[in-house]
Amino acid sequence: MKTRAAVLRAMGAAHPYAQSLPLQIEEVELQPPGEGEVLIRIAAAGLCHSDLSVINGDRPRPMPMALGHEASAVVVETGPGVRDLQPGDHVVVVFMPSCGHCLPCAEGRPALCEPGAAANGAGTLLSGARRISHVGQPVNHHLGCSVFAEHAVVSRNSLVRIDKDIPLVDAALFGCAVLTGVGAVINTAKMPAGASVAIIGLGGVGLAALLGAHTAGARQIVAVDLSDEKLAHARTLGATHTVNASLPDAAEQIRALSGAGVEYAFEFAGSVRALELAYAITARGGTTVTAGLPPPTARMALPAVSLVAEERTLKGSYIGTCVPTRDIPRYLSLYRQGRLPVDRLLSGTLQLEDINKAFDQLHEGQAVRLVVTFGAAAQSR
Repeated sequence: MKTRAAVLRAMGAAHPYAQSLPLQIEEVELQPPGEGEVLIRIAAAGLCHSDLSVINGDRPRPMPMALGHEASAVVVETGPGVRDLQPGDHVVVVFMPSCGHCLPCAEGRPALCEPGAAANGAGTLLSGARRISHVGQPVNHHLGCSVFAEHAVVSRNSLVRIDKDIPLVDAALFGCAVLTGVGAVINTAKMPAGASVAIIGLGGVGLAALLGAHTAGARQIVAVDLSDEKLAHARTLGATHTVNASLPDAAEQIRALSGAGVEYAFEFAGSVRALELAYAITARGGTTVTAGLPPPTARMALPAVSLVAEERTLKGSYIGTCVPTRDIPRYLSLYRQGRLPVDRLLSGTLQLEDINKAFDQLHEGQAVRLVVTFGAAAQSR
């Protein structure tokens, strides 16, 4: 079948993207789903800094590539071997397909699936296939998803079925922002109720983490960002204190607010400077968690002795150390109860044709989560 998709053909385009147009809306050919695969109609797809880092070249990927990795969708057709999904089912797309058989999967850590990571790096589906082409030439899949498109073919293992009464625009954010942010607090850090927390980087993932920390009962949440507008928004979502990271004494302010440092510091900005700040404000015996994705060449220096002398912990968190089939239903239940108001992370919706301009807004820090919507599917209940 033919469908429209936002295709990136070269990384490193100049700003503003509204003029350089790195993403071209192309009519592509989509092959039918193969064994263990599903054809979906995209309802809503969120713009994430992980997409932006491919556009600007910070996260090198094979070109050309149909971008997009955070979405909700409706099942159209199932391939051979898929028996637990039916046409019309609503799903959330997850950007790390898990094989279920490698060592990380066997240990209950599907976010670290080895075949899934290899397929994502190669620009294929979990099966190794590419189902997208343009004028007879293959187009790579972005993280097995490629959801800046009207339709996509994905692995069954990239989908989690959800109830049909959940608004699909809100549901889209559960595939990346919520899994990564809330999961970093709940799964990676295992933050106990009553802890003190700092959140550095208040994009969609960082603010989702803030919601998660608030819901889990943090006694103190210090929100840290370069944007005063985002800091003000963080207060409405449960931050008890805010500090602008541009201040020369930002670290000292945070340590003073928390009494010699926070017990848990989370970094979501994707920069070494932000990670160094997170480590600097972590208390003795505390835990620093990073879920940001700096360029592969970035390096961090830290006082190695502090890991021992202060019993410090520095941890990475990928997709919030999630088990998607377990965590998405749990987080959706909290959302339904009003305890995880993910809808308050939405900055606005847009049409696919406006995607380059929207990435300018994301690059300039003018938005938290912008979502591309696709016709009536986004309003489905």
